[in-house]
Amino acid sequence: MLIPLLTTPPVPAGPPADSATGLAYALDTLVRIWRFELMTIEGNPLTVGSLIIFVVVLILGAWLARLLSRGVSSGLVRRFHVNEGPAATIRALLFYLLLAVVFVFSLQIINVPLTIFAVAGGALAIGIGFGSQNVVNNFISGLILLVERPVRVGDIIEVDGLQGIVREIGPRSTRVVTGDNVDVVIPNSAILQANIVNWTLGDDTVRAGVSVGVTYGSPVREVETTLLDAAAAHERILREPPPVVLFEDFGDNALLFRLYFWVRIRRPFERRRVESDLRFDIDDRMRAKGITIAFPQRDVHLDTLKPLDVRLLHPDTPVRKP
Repeated sequence: MLIPLLTTPPVPAGPPADSATGLAYALDTLVRIWRFELMTIEGNPLTVGSLIIFVVVLILGAWLARLLSRGVSSGLVRRFHVNEGPAATIRALLFYLLLAVVFVFSLQIINVPLTIFAVAGGALAIGIGFGSQNVVNNFISGLILLVERPVRVGDIIEVDGLQGIVREIGPRSTRVVTGDNVDVVIPNSAILQANIVNWTLGDDTVRAGVSVGVTYGSPVREVETTLLDAAAAHERILREPPPVVLFEDFGDNALLFRLYFWVRIRRPFERRRVESDLRFDIDDRMRAKGITIAFPQRDVHLDTLKPLDVRLLHPDTPVRKP
């Protein structure tokens, strides 16, 4: 039961004249303020001093909790070679656990029983429900991300056309760094509700591809060999699974081929870099073998009732208008 005390601390009428007694007067005033009762909680007085102690212990405890959680996470990475994603999850969960312990310990120091939250919990829940829906939603979503781990620190994800590396999963939001080194902050609830492509959830091996079209009449088997040779010459392309060339279609302007291959990626730009390298190499190999890469073209057929009258005129010859 909370019993607020509306009385003010008694203050002496004025400081004595001499300095020694003046210092005693100042100390006595500070002690009176320190011991001033703000309210009574189930028979336990809550004074200004105990409130200050609570705040100081809570701040120091939060700092120590963050320091300890980071130390444990770094130790797991160094000694047990734990990946960055699981280490970040352990760090966040350990921090929240230690913070809860510090909060309970701080309440015990100032003699505030935990049973008070049974009464205040209902009012607090109503206030949170109406005034902090987004904050609570994002916090709970962050806990789900840390426990279920559909997205981990270090993963390459794509959400709403944005691709980048997950750098941090916080209590309210997740920080993603794009290939342009731009930090994008995404609310945790948005990540759970959106359709996310996680390129490295299972492993960091992904399939990529390069399309090429050659002119009609080109030796198709030679084209296949050229594409496979280009893939075999690139050091970043995996040998298993092996690259594959598919003759995909007879296009309007070209015979369409596509080279499929597998690479390991650590950053979003790496896959595009490998594809670019292959296009350069394929163009050089096609030129060396005399194979022409097709380009869009149109054939125009004229259907007339009589032969066309075609004349070759000198540039200086005047043109007679019909």
